[in-house]
Amino acid sequence: MKYCSNCSATVVLMIPEGDSLPRYVCSTCNIIHYQNPKMVVGCIPEWEDKILLCKRAIEPRKGWWTLPAGFMENNETLAQAAARETLEEANARVEIGDLYAVYSLPHISQVYFIFRAKLLDLDFKPGIESLEVKLVSEQEMPWEEMAFRVIHDPLKHYFKERNQGKFGLHVDVINKVQNTP
Repeated sequence: MKYCSNCSATVVLMIPEGDSLPRYVCSTCNIIHYQNPKMVVGCIPEWEDKILLCKRAIEPRKGWWTLPAGFMENNETLAQAAARETLEEANARVEIGDLYAVYSLPHISQVYFIFRAKLLDLDFKPGIESLEVKLVSEQEMPWEEMAFRVIHDPLKHYFKERNQGKFGLHVDVINKVQNTP
């Protein structure tokens, strides 16, 4: 960051009085510009014994499979963000269910929230950020082609728990850059 979004003056990286971390502070109006982790929200859209996956049309990991998910916008809830991202990436309508996983990725300043969701119909198709979308069973999962560990790991838990008939909430930390297991 070089300039203040409030007054356009230059900013200085410093530890403000009463704080413990370096922040960008405007040299003119003294506004502190906080930088906080990005929230990524998505879901596991379920239809009978299958889930909906999206093949990424954008980097990073273009051409790899993932769940519909993306950055949360201002003025929306976590559930609204998950439903919006599913509509944007798969043109699919879902009913958002329980929160299923929360993963912190401190090395890239992101927190992932993944919900279970019920796919409302089979009227889906790739959105602008997807090359392909499809329903897959556990046996059809493209495990070796999953884009990110933060998607792969919750899906492994999901299928195990679905087979046991009981779902929990998973909270974990991924401390290093690792796309797939």
